[in-house]
Amino acid sequence: MASSIHEMKISVNVHLSELEVIALQAQACGDFDTFKSLIGVIVQTHYMNANLIQLLNLYKFGTSIYSLNVAKQSVSDMIEEALMQIRFMLKFNGIHVEVDCDPDCSWYFDRDLVTCVLLNAVNNAFHYTRDKIRFVANIADGRLTLRVEDNGSGFPDVMLHDEEIHTNKGVNFLTASTGLGFYFSDQVVRIHMNNGVCGTLTIENGGAYGGGCFVVKLP
Repeated sequence: MASSIHEMKISVNVHLSELEVIALQAQACGDFDTFKSLIGVIVQTHYMNANLIQLLNLYKFGTSIYSLNVAKQSVSDMIEEALMQIRFMLKFNGIHVEVDCDPDCSWYFDRDLVTCVLLNAVNNAFHYTRDKIRFVANIADGRLTLRVEDNGSGFPDVMLHDEEIHTNKGVNFLTASTGLGFYFSDQVVRIHMNNGVCGTLTIENGGAYGGGCFVVKLP
């Protein structure tokens, strides 16, 4: 199963690269109808690629064959790496990205897994934002906090625990249809532990833009 998913992921990446080249050629030739159509296909291909990566890692989690690789990492470099992977999708949909992270900020985590979590958050924000996405990273109270915010209409009430007005709402996997991406991200943050304290994933509305906020805290 893992081998099959891996082969599919490679194939999707090849198609994604070719689609981006063809889209740029269409734009250069002034064929904007084709260009716009290809952008939609590219966005869906990014989603497919992200889902395959999540499925592969979840399979490894379930069979206990994933070896967590926790090491000191540059947080700003990780954010930049995540943005590089989806720069085409963001640029050609007119989405402005703001990053609020100290260049010297560093923390201990599995870089590949946490990058996937950020990409999942961006994919969600991309679906709901009007035109802005914001990354925020800081260290406080012995934890690294990563936030991905957008200027959309925010998460619906059904995806939040209750109707009380407070921040740091949890994701309710029993009653809300949050999908594979949230489940994967929740599993990733939970396996990041330090002195018996595990990471957390929460969603809320607000932030700098007043839209949805995807919040990860790693001990």
